[in-house]
Amino acid sequence: MTIFEKSARGRKGYELPEYDVEKLEIKLPEHLVRKSAPMLPEVSEVDVVRHYTDLASKNYSVDRGFYPLGSCTMKYNPKINEDMAYLFANLHPMQPRETITGAVKLMGHLKELLCEITGTDDMTLQPAAGAHGELTGLLIARAYFEDKGELEKRKKVLVPDSAHGTNPASAAMAGFEVVELKSGEDGCVNLEELKAHLDESVAVIMLTNPNTLGLFEKDILTIAKMAHEVGALLYYDGANLNAIMGRTRPGDMGFDIVHLNLHKTFSTPHGMGGPGSGPIGVKARLAPYLPIPVMRKTEKGYDLDYNLPKSIGMVRSFYGNFLVMVKAYTYILTMGNKGLKHVSDMAVLNANYLRAKLSKLYNISHDRICMHEFVIDNEEFVKKTGVKTLDIAKRLLDYGLHAPTVYFPLIVHEAMMIEPTETESKMTLDTFVDAMEKIYEEATTKPELVKGAPYSTPVRRLDDVTATKYPIFRYKK
Repeated sequence: MTIFEKSARGRKGYELPEYDVEKLEIKLPEHLVRKSAPMLPEVSEVDVVRHYTDLASKNYSVDRGFYPLGSCTMKYNPKINEDMAYLFANLHPMQPRETITGAVKLMGHLKELLCEITGTDDMTLQPAAGAHGELTGLLIARAYFEDKGELEKRKKVLVPDSAHGTNPASAAMAGFEVVELKSGEDGCVNLEELKAHLDESVAVIMLTNPNTLGLFEKDILTIAKMAHEVGALLYYDGANLNAIMGRTRPGDMGFDIVHLNLHKTFSTPHGMGGPGSGPIGVKARLAPYLPIPVMRKTEKGYDLDYNLPKSIGMVRSFYGNFLVMVKAYTYILTMGNKGLKHVSDMAVLNANYLRAKLSKLYNISHDRICMHEFVIDNEEFVKKTGVKTLDIAKRLLDYGLHAPTVYFPLIVHEAMMIEPTETESKMTLDTFVDAMEKIYEEATTKPELVKGAPYSTPVRRLDDVTATKYPIFRYKK
C-alpha cells in the first residue's frame, strides 16, 4: 500500500504557525505559477512513521543478512565507523580553514596510509566513487601525455574483455579509443594478444588484479614491463583490492595509477547508489597532474596545496565525500597492518571454501584456487534443466539470502559471481551452500518451481524491460 492510499481528507501531521513577520510579495513568472495545489497525501505523523518504518523493514541490508555479491563488495560496516563519522557530521565544507584543522589532518594522514597500502607516491581523495576515480585517473594520464607532447599519437586504451563495464566507459569519456583484449583460456591476460595491440599509440592499459573472474594475473610484472617499454601507463582498477590488501601492493606490481573504492574495501557499503569515495594514487611523475587541492604534510601539520600549475583541476566540489573517508580511516586504524592482512586472508579463504563446496554440483568457470571471488558458469545447467542463472538468483530470495551478481563478467554467458568477503562465518557460508544445493535439486526435479521464484517477497518478478522503457515516477498521472 502506498502512502497515498492511506490518505484521508483533513488528516494532518503538522501545522505551521501563523506568520508573525511581514510577508514578502514575490512575483513569479506566469509559467512557474501552479494552476492547482500539489497532490500530497493527507496523513498524520504516526501514519507517516508507521508507513516508512514498515517499508524499511522490508529492505534487505548487510546488517540483516549475507551478501554473496561478487564485483561489488557489501562487507559488514563496523558500527564504530559510523560513530566516528557522526563526530564530524556538523562540519560544513565552507567553514574557514582554521576551523577544520582536525578534518584536514585526518584527510592528510588517510592519504599517507592509502599511499602506503597501494605503493603509490601521491594521491587525491576527491573522486566520489570508483567510476569517478577511473575518469580522474584517465584525465591525469591524458594531461601527462599532453604535457609530453604525445597526446596526438597516444589515442588508445587497452581493456580486457573481463573488465568492469565502467572501464571502457571511462576511457571513452576521457577521449580515448577503447581496444578490447581477449582473455586467454586461463581467464587471464593473453600476452600474445596484448603484444599484438601494444605499440606507441597506446596511452593506458586498464587492469583489475585479481581480475573479475577472481584470478590473480600471474604475468603482471611482464605486462607492466611491456607497457612501460612502449611508454604506456598501467592503470589499476581497485575494485578487487580486498583480495590482496596488506599482502601485495599495486604500485609494486608496476601500476602507475591506482584507484580505490573506500566504500568497498574499507567497509562503507554503498548499495543503491551512494555515498562512495574513489581516491586515485599515482607514481611521482604523475603527481603534478593531480586534482587540487592535494593534502600535504608541512612543518606545522597538514595543509591544502593548491599550487599545482599542471593540475587537471577539481573533479568534485570541496574535498570529496568526507564522512566516507572518516569511516575508512577508522577502519584502517582499527585493523592495523596485521588486521588488513588478515582481511585478505579470510576473504580468499571464504571464497575458496565456497568454490570447493559448490563445485560438487555447479560448474566453476575456472576451477582452480581463486582469490576473493569466483564465477559459476551455468551454461550447461541451463541446457540440462531449462533453469537460468536469473532463476537461481530469484529462488535464493525465498531462502532469505541476497542474490549474487549475475551475468557478469560478460565472457561467461550464464555467470553467477560469488564474493563472500572476510566478515562471514563458516555457519553463514554453510547456510548459503545448503540453499544452493536445495535449489540445484529443485531445478533438476521441479524446474518450474525455480522458474517461478520468488514466492516470499512483497513483489514478485518485475517486468524490467517495461520498467526501464516506460518508468512511472508518480502515483497518478
